[in-house]
Amino acid sequence: MSTVAVRTRPRRRGAGLGLLAWLVGIAFFLPIAWMALTSFHSESDAATNPPSFTAALTLDGYREFFGTGGGASPWPALINSTVASVASTLCVLLLALPAAYALSVRPVRKWTDVLFFFLSTKMMPAVAGLLPIYLFAKNAGLLDNIWLLVLLYTAMNLPIAVWMMQSFLAEVPVAVIEAAQIDGARLPTILTRVVAPIALPGIAATALICFIFSWNELLFARVLTGVVAETAPVFLTGFITSQGLFLAKVCAASLVISLPVLAAGFAAQDKLVQGLSLGAVK
Repeated sequence: MSTVAVRTRPRRRGAGLGLLAWLVGIAFFLPIAWMALTSFHSESDAATNPPSFTAALTLDGYREFFGTGGGASPWPALINSTVASVASTLCVLLLALPAAYALSVRPVRKWTDVLFFFLSTKMMPAVAGLLPIYLFAKNAGLLDNIWLLVLLYTAMNLPIAVWMMQSFLAEVPVAVIEAAQIDGARLPTILTRVVAPIALPGIAATALICFIFSWNELLFARVLTGVVAETAPVFLTGFITSQGLFLAKVCAASLVISLPVLAAGFAAQDKLVQGLSLGAVK
């Protein structure tokens, strides 16, 4: 076998894998592109089957979503989702960073069992805890309260955050921490000025995932909120009424509600890739 044939085979294999990756990426992108296109159609054009790609474009769906046609305003729901997602993500980071530090840089006995316990709490179906949480919120007078969602989202995302950040903080050189301790730095200073800057990509990846989970959560928000603490996903379900499914308006609302998550992912994509690949190559 010639040397040229040996060199050509890996190149063809790499080109084939690259083409496959592009096809998979396009397949994932097509539903989003279809939703975006449908959001700019009228209801009559959006209801056609098969969909019409040459129909006239209009902003009626977005006008209906933002309440210019007399409907409910989405801004309270968007603000509630922002408050619940951002506040719960900050709380998760404040709690997960010292916990992950204790399990990685200064590990406790049987730290692997501790990590498994954290992860096992995510194995229970969320609906199994819905009734007890509802009864607790009702008796405590916390129904339709945005801070109850902040507490729930913090508890829901904390186990996966500790699990992720433990692997990120395990890559922090112990010599750097010991040098800071010799200089007289205490634990809060070590966490904020030594550990956090080194593990910033991992922290950013953890924060983004917690934000996405909180922003997209629907089950607890649907049951535990009403009008005051209604979140964006709950507001979106209000477009499905007994009068029918208004596809163009639903697509416009879905695209607007998805924009914060898409924007956050795009802005932090470099940190996300660095964080998720941290420790993958030794």
